[in-house]
Amino acid sequence: MSTTSARRRHFGNGPLSQAAALVYTLLVVELLFLLATLPGLVPLVLLAADSSNLPLVAACALPLGPALSAALYALRHRSGDLTDLRPAAAFWRGYRLNALASLKVWAPCLAWLTVIGLNLANFGAADVPGWWAGLLVAVGIAVTLWLGNALVITSLFDFRTVDVARLALLFLGRAPGVTLGNALLLVLTALLTAATSEAVVALLGSLLVLVLLLTSRPMITTIQEEFTT
Repeated sequence: MSTTSARRRHFGNGPLSQAAALVYTLLVVELLFLLATLPGLVPLVLLAADSSNLPLVAACALPLGPALSAALYALRHRSGDLTDLRPAAAFWRGYRLNALASLKVWAPCLAWLTVIGLNLANFGAADVPGWWAGLLVAVGIAVTLWLGNALVITSLFDFRTVDVARLALLFLGRAPGVTLGNALLLVLTALLTAATSEAVVALLGSLLVLVLLLTSRPMITTIQEEFTT
């Protein structure tokens, strides 16, 4: 009996098995991510690339927030053991736990980014100095980076929304490595979207979420050590 148990524990613990477990988890999470975002992804792909459609783009992107949160939760709680893989259960558990909380930070940021996008798209019609456009871009980047921190925190920890907002802002300056890593991820995602389409980025969703999780690791560790009991 003990020999059988030892073999079961040993099976699935090697590097190849762990790599296979990661690939399997990413594939399952990607499929569920696409399923959760499908109500918004389909009309988003069909929308014309026109600034007047920005409010519709924001509406289509609403399901993306809870889906990203669920993917973060599932990948954070993934197992490296082939004998103990339950990524689908982890994804839907994360979705149930965090859907409302993630929307509380996701929806206001979408609204802010939509207003900024509309102002930039119609900048020529406004009688304002040219540096105002640079300021709007800077604010948009800051809001997006804050949102990345807030999504990670609200997906992995049980804090009030106001505390999530404060911690997300705090770690923009306290963890410059995290901020820089997320900024590079943001640039990569923007370039990929511009070169291909939103659908291609969605197909790489689980991989991008994994990168976000890895770059945010110092922030996650600090929060665990200093802000949880």
